[in-house]
Parts: sequence; C-alpha cells; structure tokens
Amino acid sequence: MQRRASFHIALAGLLTAMAAAGPATADQTGFASMHDQVRVGGKMCMTDHYHYGSGQGATKAAAQRAAIGSWQSFTDFEYGSDWARFSKAVGKRQSCSQSGSGFDCQVEARPCR
Repeated sequence: MQRRASFHIALAGLLTAMAAAGPATADQTGFASMHDQVRVGGKMCMTDHYHYGSGQGATKAAAQRAAIGSWQSFTDFEYGSDWARFSKAVGKRQSCSQSGSGFDCQVEARPCR
C-alpha cells in the first residue's frame, strides 16, 4: 500500500507540472487515454486499471464515505470529473476494519464515465 501511495504522490507531481504547462478541459484531463477502455453497459470503463482510496471515521459508514471521497478526489485529479463518480465505477471492492479510534476502510474500483 505504501508503494502505491508513493506512486500516486509522484504522479500527482507530474500531473501538476503538466497542468501548469497548458489548459485542460473542465471534465477530462486527457490522461484516461493512456489506459485500455471497454464499454460496460452504457458506460466507458478502464479495462484493468484500478484506483484506490482509504478513509477513517468514528463509524463504519463515515470511514466508507471518507474512502470513497478519497477515491473520487484522486480520480478527478488524474482523469477529470467525468471519471470520478464511484457510483459509476465497476469492479468495486471494499474492506473495513475496526481500530481503537473507529474504523479504517479501503476501496478500489475501475473508473468509468
């Protein structure tokens, strides 16, 4: 999980530098084309590229919301808001564990638009 976080931090820096170099559309960054895509129902989805999110909360529901918010935030940053709805994503997986201060949850899913 730490390696994945390091990758996302490095990618965020690269994307920030690229965004400063030129304009992007409001709803898509153009980076989604780096990944294979397939139609799933009426949606276009990443074929095998997953995004991840994690969150903590006093209740399991709060931790789940935080994890989904984390997933959506990074997906929006990387691909734009068209791809950043967890409700549209496919291949969803979620896990939660209880800790001394509440709950920790992780989500993963393939982005769709």
